[in-house]
Amino acid sequence: MRYRPISPALLVSELTERITSITGRRRIAVAVDGAAGATNTTELADALVDPLRIAGHAVLRISANDFLRPASLRFERGKEDPDSRYSDWLDLGALRREVLDPLAEDGSGLVLPSLWDPVRDRATRAERVELPEGGVVLLDGEFLFGAGLAFDLSVHLWLSPGALRRRVPDAWALPAYARYEQEVDPSALSDVVIRVDDPKHPARYEP
Repeated sequence: MRYRPISPALLVSELTERITSITGRRRIAVAVDGAAGATNTTELADALVDPLRIAGHAVLRISANDFLRPASLRFERGKEDPDSRYSDWLDLGALRREVLDPLAEDGSGLVLPSLWDPVRDRATRAERVELPEGGVVLLDGEFLFGAGLAFDLSVHLWLSPGALRRRVPDAWALPAYARYEQEVDPSALSDVVIRVDDPKHPARYEP
């Protein structure tokens, strides 16, 4: 794979331009995917908010971490089970129903910004937010691709295997990331792939 070095500021600028160029959609869903704690998915999604608002888009930031299943389901096979981390932690049905379906052409535009507080392990009881036409949902998280979630722009933050081993905070989860690479190949599914072995010096994949 060939990568082009790019500054974080230029990356945000290029992604903003890419998002604002999307046409034919009443509302836009953007996903920033990468290994939790090892990639800067949250920082990148946050950095896109102001430029998009300046460009005239209403923006709603959502974290997949607020759509995890209850602890009783996530940890049914223990707190450090990589297969559960990969397939059972994220409530894909809730993300689809509460966030992505409302963005569809015939959707209501009423988006639930959060569902479950994983720290307190209870519902957040958040109220739905009406996203106007032209609005953008910026969703960050891990294992977002390959499960049938519909995004208008998919961004994957990729780490080489060595960098992933060095930087992932939960070493027990490494087999989950290996499964994701082997079974989904998120780089192949993504519209934009960014190598972030050095988060201060990212590089954008050039096909």
